[in-house]
Amino acid sequence: MSDKIAAIATGHARTGIGVLRLSGDGCIEAAEQVFRLNSGRPLSSLSDRKLALGTLFDAQGRPIDHCMAFISRAPHSYTGEDTAEIQCHGSPAALTAGLEALFAAGFRQARPGEFTRRAFLNGQMDLTQAEAVIDLIDAETADAAANAAGQVAGAIRKKIDPIYDGWVDLCAHFHAVLDYPDEDIDPFTLSGYEASLTESSRQLTALLSSCRRGRMVQSGIKAVILGSPNAGKSSLLNRLSGFDRVIVTDIPGTTRDTVEEKAVVGGVLLRLIDTAGIRETDDAVERLGVERSRRAVESADLVIVVADGSHTPLTVEPDILALAAQAPHWILAISKDDRNPAVKTAVWRLPDGAPAPEHLVSFNSVMPGGLDALIDTIGDCFPAGVPAGGTLLTNARQAEAVDRALNAVRAAHEALTAGLTPDVVLTEAEGALDALGELTGRTAREDMVTRIFERFCVGK
Repeated sequence: MSDKIAAIATGHARTGIGVLRLSGDGCIEAAEQVFRLNSGRPLSSLSDRKLALGTLFDAQGRPIDHCMAFISRAPHSYTGEDTAEIQCHGSPAALTAGLEALFAAGFRQARPGEFTRRAFLNGQMDLTQAEAVIDLIDAETADAAANAAGQVAGAIRKKIDPIYDGWVDLCAHFHAVLDYPDEDIDPFTLSGYEASLTESSRQLTALLSSCRRGRMVQSGIKAVILGSPNAGKSSLLNRLSGFDRVIVTDIPGTTRDTVEEKAVVGGVLLRLIDTAGIRETDDAVERLGVERSRRAVESADLVIVVADGSHTPLTVEPDILALAAQAPHWILAISKDDRNPAVKTAVWRLPDGAPAPEHLVSFNSVMPGGLDALIDTIGDCFPAGVPAGGTLLTNARQAEAVDRALNAVRAAHEALTAGLTPDVVLTEAEGALDALGELTGRTAREDMVTRIFERFCVGK
């Protein structure tokens, strides 16, 4: 038996439509105390997922709103339980009054992610699908939404299930022969399983390699803006983010710490990090900021080196270029080309021994279209496109589970080729099963499940 839960699924801001979501045993009959159909029939008489017009009442029986409702009976519902939704006008006052009326009727407040957690516990989705629900809610780009939607539809599970089920059959056969030697069971042999191990390893390797791309799609590309003091770094971040996030002055050293802001640039989600200008300084605070700037580059996906183009000849510190070259992608961006039009056609000579940039582009943060070339260049570094079906891993938990499974499969393959006994091979195979079970939730621990749903919003 599951208790009855209710929540405002559309938040507490004023909206055109507000939704009260209900789930649990007996929730449809209990909702009849709060919502009455205009037809005079009970709510429970409705067919599943058929909207009907009625009136929402508060705890004192006073009408709140004339609105719509529908029901979905177990197991054919989001949670796998009896559910209902009341769709009314999005007045926070009306929604709150409706929720309080539901509490008086025997419901309790749903905890964050509790509807989706019940869906998982009732077998309506696996853990990768559940994680994709909040990823879809949080998606900030079309690529992120497409990948999350594919995962909600079960893309990762469809990849994993054949591997998992194959190894379950293998282990079951082995243990059946071992435990029931007198039964008429085909003898167990490892011959022919090498190809299966090789294919499992290939599929898991491909899935694991998607993690970096998945992280960037979902959380954003970590783009560090690097350069000397007063080169135009903060102006660039402000322009890309669309508001004055960072104070800009002509005084070198104004930015003394790293500042982070998200921005969608050319369809690509960037986690822009403005850094303190790289220079030698006696100021202890500024020196700490410079050190943080250097550390930020270590985990960057993209580094944009901003060089002041307002004066010629161009000067770029060799150590800044060497630092930027550590990143997977880096751009040398010559700023302030509105002050010095020659920047756009100049042939720049880098310091002797300095690494050549992947891309060289000029820009300005003042004129309309001044960033177009830079935005296009960023797009060239990270071309759009998500693999069909949404099979990108998007978080560390998923990657760690796949990595453990892959290592176990490789160990099983090594044991097989070394001619070790079947029990050694099967021990490694069972390790792979445990890891894949954690990935999808077949063998998930309670504490792990709790951590996953803690990041959900109320009403989902």
